[in-house]
Amino acid sequence: MADPTDTRDIGPRPGSPLWTYLTIVTVVGLTVLAAALWLTSPAELASLAGSQLFWILATLVVLGELRPVMLSSSTAVGGTYPSTMFTFAALLHYGLPVAVLMQTVALLVNGAVTRRAPHRILFNVAQVTLAYAAAGVVLGVFGHQPASLAARTPTGVDMLAIGLAGLAYFVARALLVSGAVALHERRSIHRVLRTTIGHQSLVYAGLLGLAPLVVVVMNYSPPLVPLFVAPLAAVYFTATLSVRRDHQAMHDGLTGLPNRKMLVLRTEEALAEARTREGERVGLLLLDLDRFKEVNDTLGHPVGDRLLQMVAHRLTHSVRPGDVVARLGGDEFAVLLPSVRDAAAAREVAARLRVALTEPVRLEGMTFDLDASVGIALYPDHAPDFELLLQRSDVAMYLAKEGRTGVELYLADKDRNSPERLNLLGDLRRAIDRSELRLHYQPKLDLAVGEVRGVEALLRWRHPIRGPVRPEEFIPLAEQSYLMRQLTEYVIDAALEQAAHWWHAGLHEQISVNVSARDLLDSALPDRLEAGLARYRLPPKAIQLEVTERILMTDQAYTADAVRALAALGVQLALDDFGTGYSSLVRLQRLPVSEVKIDASFVGRICESKDDERIVRSIVDLVRSLGLRSVAEGVESAEVAKRLADMGCDLGQGWWLAEPMSAADATEWLRKHRDQRRVPVKPHFDVEPAEVLDPQTA
Repeated sequence: MADPTDTRDIGPRPGSPLWTYLTIVTVVGLTVLAAALWLTSPAELASLAGSQLFWILATLVVLGELRPVMLSSSTAVGGTYPSTMFTFAALLHYGLPVAVLMQTVALLVNGAVTRRAPHRILFNVAQVTLAYAAAGVVLGVFGHQPASLAARTPTGVDMLAIGLAGLAYFVARALLVSGAVALHERRSIHRVLRTTIGHQSLVYAGLLGLAPLVVVVMNYSPPLVPLFVAPLAAVYFTATLSVRRDHQAMHDGLTGLPNRKMLVLRTEEALAEARTREGERVGLLLLDLDRFKEVNDTLGHPVGDRLLQMVAHRLTHSVRPGDVVARLGGDEFAVLLPSVRDAAAAREVAARLRVALTEPVRLEGMTFDLDASVGIALYPDHAPDFELLLQRSDVAMYLAKEGRTGVELYLADKDRNSPERLNLLGDLRRAIDRSELRLHYQPKLDLAVGEVRGVEALLRWRHPIRGPVRPEEFIPLAEQSYLMRQLTEYVIDAALEQAAHWWHAGLHEQISVNVSARDLLDSALPDRLEAGLARYRLPPKAIQLEVTERILMTDQAYTADAVRALAALGVQLALDDFGTGYSSLVRLQRLPVSEVKIDASFVGRICESKDDERIVRSIVDLVRSLGLRSVAEGVESAEVAKRLADMGCDLGQGWWLAEPMSAADATEWLRKHRDQRRVPVKPHFDVEPAEVLDPQTA
């Protein structure tokens, strides 16, 4: 049940407040220890060495220091060692020098067994020595000299002195340890004491309260002293079971890191303390591993689990002391910064985490290069509570993933979950229910002969209050919500209905409909299309589905049953916005794609940029070599259209050729050009090019 977030063995930076504090306490404590031992004569120590009782008590002290009694899984609370009872009994029976000598030996053995850092062992020896010295001073005030309780039963006056001595020991040790924890975790000592005092005071009260009974047994029947181990063992195992249940409820079973429940508690504690301090900030970082799914899919989940454990170790040793690393599930981690100066400091922590993760990992004879996307949200700058902090760090993390920037700070104007966007999402749902959305249709023309080769359906929304809402505002919003499937169904049904009107009127034009990658992989899509085609008595070639180039990067698309079903049905696919991704044209051969649309960002600059012209020409040549049809988007001038035709590009689409039109206008336009065998490449609407609206404002 070791907690991987415990970084107390990492040495403090020389000159830091923690280093200074540990140095002072260690020097003072070791000086007191040396003085106590100096005052003890060698003859007295030699006589003790021949005593059976001394060795029994010393053995119990050492054994009692090996395993603590834990009442909480929190590293801040820590555990209480049963050796306290026997060392305090040694203080009452033998005096301070013998007690601190026994405890020092026990701490050295504990440090060797648990492999603690030297600075931590020395600090523990020093703070325990100072605590027992405080108890010894109280006993001295009441006139109790070493061995004054030997061979007699403690009276009521003795119990008062013993009680106050035990209190002095507990207070001194609590203050010394809490001071170190507060500096290590950059928390107030008041908060550390409030967290630990309740748990440990009960255990210390029980252990210190039993010490006088140990002294009585030592005086009258020393061989019976080991019997005190039995009740201690019962308490230990009972507490261990309770802590194990508490640990399982608050920690991730695979990595041992805190889980979401623990993260909520620690964040609320940090927020409560930050609210009492002016200018205090709390940071929450959400971290998602990039390409982790490839490891699971390739090498299996056992290897993926080992990789997650290595990631957990790297993260916990890359944050600052006091920061909390938690696993939320899968390959998603969160890092709580209970105190952070500003956004720049939070970015430094995030950058350090990413650097730690990018070091190559070797597993199963293979080397993995990991990376992560990190989103940052701060209190009170971005959110007032945990839930909103988590939500907004999640928004920032997805911005980092989409933009491939690695680290992003939350920005309200990029939040797709802002109140304004949520209102827009609700309006969009009502617009779908009320059929307020309309499809406009933009023809695609053969650049060589000017004949119409189909139309693309473009979704338009005129909001009753906002007016026209641009597709780039509401379509990404729908893609990240439950509405995307409903919106796709709406568009497909409307396109099929319009296609039926045209086909049955003799206008046999194919309608292209944009769908997302998630829609394309939906197993219900082929059935929906097949049913729609049958209902409207349409051939499969009446409709075409357009997907973005990003689908080529999804291996699932090449094995999806839905894609195979669409191919069997005879519904063609077109690849939209080609050239903006990172895919290879060779992968096109693995998908039933019949058409490749070259992105307008390249097409619009072919007359000004030689680089863009070379890119477009290369795409056209490669698409032709694969037996596919090329379509240039964004044809906005006669010069561009002619240059594309000279390259051998098959089709063109753009405002200079034909604008997006309503169903009624598109019907009239198509009828006008139905019998036209050869049309020169020119604008096909009754306005001059200068009068055409900007496509971005349409």
